[in-house]
Formats: sequence, structure tokens, C-alpha cells
Amino acid sequence: MRVAVEINGEHHEREVEPRTLLSDFIRHELGLTGTKVGCEHGVCGACTVQLGGEPVRSCLMLAVQANNLSLRTIEGLGDDPEHPLLRAFHEHHALQCGFCTAGFLMSLEPFLRDNAEPGEEEIREALAGNLCRCTGYLGIVEAVKQAAGEIKPA
Repeated sequence: MRVAVEINGEHHEREVEPRTLLSDFIRHELGLTGTKVGCEHGVCGACTVQLGGEPVRSCLMLAVQANNLSLRTIEGLGDDPEHPLLRAFHEHHALQCGFCTAGFLMSLEPFLRDNAEPGEEEIREALAGNLCRCTGYLGIVEAVKQAAGEIKPA
């Protein structure tokens, strides 16, 4: 099947098998390897991308489901090294191996667009859909606190 998507502002069209996962399409067809594949069951959050500005698990979607839609991957967010969330993650050492980081960032940016002043409990609830096996989450929580209010509302 033919799939046409806009990813990070660029138009892409490819022929794919109907059963191709969106995560595989992004990584293998388009070469955007910032989106990681962890559990392939939608539990770990490593494969999170934004569809229409909202976080989705790309391992739970077929590429054909994204036909004619707009996506953003970590490569689109990472174009701005001064992005408040990227800067805060760096300053608070909110990553170690980095495998999960893209998924966290792609989930947290929309959260902060809708929540300019989240409390710690709200932040921890927002983090619940993403797993990290290296950090203790403390640096991530502190980074989100710092970036809160700096992300432009939706």
C-alpha cells in the first residue's frame, strides 16, 4: 500500500506492506532512528512520536494508519538545541544511556504545552507511560519542573 505522511515538516511517500508498523516505517523506511523500539507492546514508551501534536506509541500503529497525517519524531524536536525540555534534561542529567529519552521527550512536550505549572504528582503521572531502566526518575522530574512554563501552550 502507498503511504504518504508529513514527518517533521517533510513529505514522504513509500510503498509498504499493510502490516508494517509505524515504528518500523519511521526507522527502516525513512532512516529516522531516534525513535527507539523497546518492548513492541506499547508499554515502555520508547517508540513515542507525536501524531497531530499528541503522543502515540508507534509500535502499536500501522504505517497505513498514519496515511495523510502529520507526525513529529525526536529529530523534529531535536532541531532546536535550546528547546527548554532538551536543555533541562541536559542540565539535570535526566538521562543515562539515552535509549528511552526520545520517548520521554515526545510524551512530555505535549504534557507541558497543556500544563504550564504541573505539580510533582502530575509530573510523575505523566511519566508513568515511559520506562527508564537507568535513572531513578528524579533528574527527569526536576527537568520537567524546570521546563514547565517555558513550553508554548497549544
